[in-house]
Amino acid sequence: MVTKTEETQLNRLENQVDNGGGGAWEYLCLVKKLKVRRPEKVLKHGLSILNDPKKRSSLGPDEWTLYEQVSIAAMDCQCLDVAKDCIKLLQKKFPESKRVGRLEAILLEAKGLWAEAEKAYSGLLEDNPLDQVNSVLHKRRVSIAKAQGDYSGAIDLLNKYLEIFMADHDAWRELAEIYISLQMYKQAGFCYEELILSQPTVPLHHLAYADVLYTLGGLENLQTAKKYYASTIDLTGGKNTRALFGLCLCTSAIAQLTKGRNKEDKEGPELQSLAAAALEKDYKQRAPGKLPLLASALRSLKIS
Repeated sequence: MVTKTEETQLNRLENQVDNGGGGAWEYLCLVKKLKVRRPEKVLKHGLSILNDPKKRSSLGPDEWTLYEQVSIAAMDCQCLDVAKDCIKLLQKKFPESKRVGRLEAILLEAKGLWAEAEKAYSGLLEDNPLDQVNSVLHKRRVSIAKAQGDYSGAIDLLNKYLEIFMADHDAWRELAEIYISLQMYKQAGFCYEELILSQPTVPLHHLAYADVLYTLGGLENLQTAKKYYASTIDLTGGKNTRALFGLCLCTSAIAQLTKGRNKEDKEGPELQSLAAAALEKDYKQRAPGKLPLLASALRSLKIS
């Protein structure tokens, strides 16, 4: 994650380069270091260096790193001829490089040549599919499947990937989102359980899991969802509006399902009232004009 200081530094340097103040190479290095996507800027300023023989030669071995950076930016900008030219030079310099082979496969993907790209990625993975460096190649295959609307294939590839790279939180989140898009909520819930186990203090995991459980419905799921909405509220210092609404909705739904039973949810009404009060306070500060809508919504849940 880019810090505020790093973002300020990047924006300052970008503004300096855009206005002819120099520092293009430093800017490109910072973009690469921070792993941010500024393809138009990288393409413009990268080519300004590569097209100038004096500037290019001054880079030494870093010249090839810049060719790689510019080729990726060019593909992002759909300047495929530029990308092709950069990759050709890299291929000539490093004929056996898998890193260059990956760029060639990405170019095939950018052209929409899905079968050829899939074949290229599979070939690159044959030697050592367990290599950590190859995790990007596995993910590119998932992207190809999604681009073609093959969500079953994407799920299969992600599950196989996670058998190897179980600690990849981004992959678990992506798998969960695909499951949700297909209304496979139980499977999505399993993904969020894995995320909560590995990152128990990340509130968004608790919130997403609570949403899935609430969607599934049923008394047991609603009771568990309420706990995870409550943990989200706790982790965010009571400032997550979605979690506050979720807790109110869960408590109301539980009350409907347990109506007339001897066993009552003694804690529910108190939590619901606290959540409602927190929502009213939040709306007064940030959206006072919508207070009547909030009051109406809370009344519909029978919260006085």
